[in-house]
Amino acid sequence: MQSTNYLQLTLAILKPHVVKSPFVLQKIRDLIIDNNFKVVRSRRTTISHEEAELFYKEHKDKFFYNRLLTFMCSGPSDIYILAHHDAIAKWRQLMGPTKVYQAQYNAQDTIRGMFGLSDTRNATHGSDSTESAKREIMIFFKDFNINKWYSSEEIFYNLGKLHFDPMSFVHTIDKTEQDTK
Repeated sequence: MQSTNYLQLTLAILKPHVVKSPFVLQKIRDLIIDNNFKVVRSRRTTISHEEAELFYKEHKDKFFYNRLLTFMCSGPSDIYILAHHDAIAKWRQLMGPTKVYQAQYNAQDTIRGMFGLSDTRNATHGSDSTESAKREIMIFFKDFNINKWYSSEEIFYNLGKLHFDPMSFVHTIDKTEQDTK
């Protein structure tokens, strides 16, 4: 059962230099919640070289590819599946421009404007399309079934029938609501 005004999913990554700074990590997490994103899945992991290669395959021939892979595998990242109406555009707007110098001068209130250090260490990643979101989610959440989520869970996220666990940084379905359906 999917609601008419369905939620969109996007993948968000908080990069290693963000996770190493508790203040910055908490500020970004607060921004996610304050902007009404629902955190469908959350995990902290050090991205493997294989995952990074798969994730950044479109950049393989670019000059920054090796630097990007080395950085992304250098320490733990927080990886989230976020849900919101128009989640991809909203998350990308909250992140700000990819180029940190543009963010710092033209979008100071964005995540990258506040916490980006360089174009590689720009604090966050967000999917740029629904196709990218599906592909990226499958890289980091292999057991997550997007179609099943839309058919059986999306309605609860859409209606806000959830609990939020700030320690795990994830929303879960309120089981009392689920049992009444």
